[in-house]
Amino acid sequence: MAWKPDQMPDQRGRTYVVTGANGGLGAETTKVLAGKGATVVMACRNTEKAREAADTIGGDLQVRRLDLADMSSIREFAEATGEFDVLVNNAGLMNVPFSRTVDGFETQFGVNHLGHFALTGLLLDRMRDRVVTLASIAHKQTPKLWVDDLNYENRRYQRNLAYAQAKLSNLMFARELQRRLAAAGSPKRSYGVHPGVSATELFTRTETPLDLVSKPVIRLVGHAPAKAAHSTLFAATTPDADPQTYWGPTRLFQSQGPVAASPSTRLSKNTGLWRRLWEESERMTGVVYEL
Repeated sequence: MAWKPDQMPDQRGRTYVVTGANGGLGAETTKVLAGKGATVVMACRNTEKAREAADTIGGDLQVRRLDLADMSSIREFAEATGEFDVLVNNAGLMNVPFSRTVDGFETQFGVNHLGHFALTGLLLDRMRDRVVTLASIAHKQTPKLWVDDLNYENRRYQRNLAYAQAKLSNLMFARELQRRLAAAGSPKRSYGVHPGVSATELFTRTETPLDLVSKPVIRLVGHAPAKAAHSTLFAATTPDADPQTYWGPTRLFQSQGPVAASPSTRLSKNTGLWRRLWEESERMTGVVYEL
């Protein structure tokens, strides 16, 4: 039987930190968790929009500012955060024009991967249970991980490949973190999930003519944001969910359907690249994990 949020255990007494909770999958995730009694920290760059979303959702919600494109904001957020149960690394950008973050990182890699890598490392000692990191079926669209040029210093920028690299990095990070937690004998767990395809605001921010037509097209092949959030909610709340499994929909080339064990590329399973990406991420962010 397909998993649905009504199978979720009561979440009263548990606290979740959800990045990018003001819209799209983050808002859907927050809505379900709050409806089950959880306290949700909505970690968002746009706090005004987050407060509007919180007013609509209701429940025990806390809005706090977090800009994943700024290491100082990430550190400030982490320093002010107490103990909690689950971190959901949800926020992201897709196929945007070339730019750099405050700290000089290529923006898609900087926000989608490095920002969450740093945030997770800074919060790990206060996290009681698990971290869920959203990857994407787009990780299949890159033929390699340019681990010697992650920051686009020596190659031409291609927005689709930059997004695919960032999402591949999300999946590799989730897997390498789980490997390290298990090796350290930690009860904490790390999950990599994907939402399939859903017509969220990500498809309207590329600053190209596709912004005008992409959402209607995506609706034909994908599924609604509420259903796309199921894989995140499953991994975040199911006590015995296997952290070795890449959870996500599997129908229509993994674009939609119920939560199940989802395939990933051979490249994404390269443990040598996991370690190299980890080392480069620690070097670039200055955040070193203590495991």
